[in-house]
Parts: sequence; structure tokens; C-alpha cells
Amino acid sequence: MHERILRIGLFLLGLPALVLGVWASAAPRSFYDDFPGAGMAWVAPDGPFNEHLVRDVGALNLALAIVTFAAMFALGVTLVRAVLAAWLVEGTLHLVYHWGHLAPFDDADQIAIVGSLVLVPVLAVALAFVAGLPAQPRGHRALDRAGLPR
Repeated sequence: MHERILRIGLFLLGLPALVLGVWASAAPRSFYDDFPGAGMAWVAPDGPFNEHLVRDVGALNLALAIVTFAAMFALGVTLVRAVLAAWLVEGTLHLVYHWGHLAPFDDADQIAIVGSLVLVPVLAVALAFVAGLPAQPRGHRALDRAGLPR
């Protein structure tokens, strides 16, 4: 594995999840009204406020951030695979939902929404490629540059 690239990529997946998770968990109404910030609102136009659902989004983002950071530090093959698969599923389903619900937004927001959401599954696939996924056959031990088992 290209450890540095994987660590940076996992950090880029985990940090936004941490920020969104804290925001949605600690201030659900603000998240609903103000996400993503800078005067834009991408949650409120999609339906009425539901504190339970916003807090659930926050909790799930925090949980995903935790396992992503664990994978970033450990770089265990199984953990990295599982985290990237989770991000691919989350990112793809999130993108598919929003792709079908762009009508309330102006053209600039539509482009920004789709552009930002497509980054997650693309990054997950790119990192999977960097990690060599699907990886070595079961029971195969990684070798260092000298050909010695690690």
C-alpha cells in the first residue's frame, strides 16, 4: 500500500464527516438551516426540520469518522477495505438521492451539490485502487521492498 496516499485520502474522508457529525449532533437546527454555510442552505429546501433525523445524520457521520481515522492510523488491510466500502456505499447512495432532488436549487447550487457529493465515491474508489483492492489472496503476507515478510 502507498501508506502516505492512503493516510491523506482517509483523512480527507474522515475530517468532513467529523465536522458535519459534530455540527449536526450539537446544533441540529443550525445544521438544517445553514448547511453547508457561506450563506447557502442545502438541507432546509428538502423538507421540514426533523431533529431526530438530523441528529442521526450527525451520529452516523461521527461513527464513520471514528472508523475512518482508525483505518488511517492502523492501515490494516481489512479495516481499510471495510472503511472504503462503507464510504463508497454512503457516497453513492447519498449522490443518487440528491441527484433526484435538485429541483429546489438554482443551477450554481445544483452543480456544487453534485460536485461535492461525487467526490466521496470517487475518492473511495481511487483509494481502493491505491491500496491494491481487491487485495492479495487470503493468507498472503505483505512483503517489504527487499521481499521479506512484514
